[in-house]
Amino acid sequence: MSATSAATASAAASAPAGVRYTVDELRELAARAAVQLDQAPAEKIIEWAVETFGERFCITSSFADAVLAHVASRVVPGIEVVFLDTGLHFAETLRVRDIARTSLPVTVKSVTPRLSLAEQDAEYGPRLYSRDPDQCCWLRKVEPLERALEPYDAWAAGLRRDEGPTRANTPVVGFENSRGKVKVAPLAYWTEAQVQAYIAEHNIPVNALLNQGYASVGCWPCTRRTAPGEDPRAGRWPMFDKTECGIHTA
Repeated sequence: MSATSAATASAAASAPAGVRYTVDELRELAARAAVQLDQAPAEKIIEWAVETFGERFCITSSFADAVLAHVASRVVPGIEVVFLDTGLHFAETLRVRDIARTSLPVTVKSVTPRLSLAEQDAEYGPRLYSRDPDQCCWLRKVEPLERALEPYDAWAAGLRRDEGPTRANTPVVGFENSRGKVKVAPLAYWTEAQVQAYIAEHNIPVNALLNQGYASVGCWPCTRRTAPGEDPRAGRWPMFDKTECGIHTA
């Protein structure tokens, strides 16, 4: 472990167990950090989150790649990584998750929906994703994430500003009013070129579909290839006026 990682891990370990910030305190912490950490290195943003929230901070990953998990694990070995296992992922996505789980010093927590696919079909009808993708996303992603985040005051996602118009103003630290939690985006200012350079330097596992014409990978029924120069999010829910599942709109 590096000196930086050791110091950060020590700070996390010393965070008062059981102490929770109030919503107003969380909002104030986020507002200050958004200014102080704007365009700071990803590692420094994660260090701040761990020093501030200790074990009440986690990261999430869709495992299109394991870049955020790798960055965070260098700062805090053993950090918890929440993965939403919708039951509709491509095999290539699950492969990246499994490689990260066995090769990186992280604790992957796969969270499943309350309903199995068969139970969802029985209650809502088959192929809900083709009729009401918002409802399907809520059942298989949004609600599971709400449950998964209950123990935490803050969480991080791998959102980047260059991923499309809906993410162009992503702050490195923000506050979610609906969840009452601090949301961290350590990679917000990274470009695609920086991501690819990091992947090459550290031999990061990457979803094979990203090299097969998929600019963004979600559940298999709602993901298609995109044309060169097309909005990276255009391949998600292509038959609907929809580019986000709902977990990043709180």
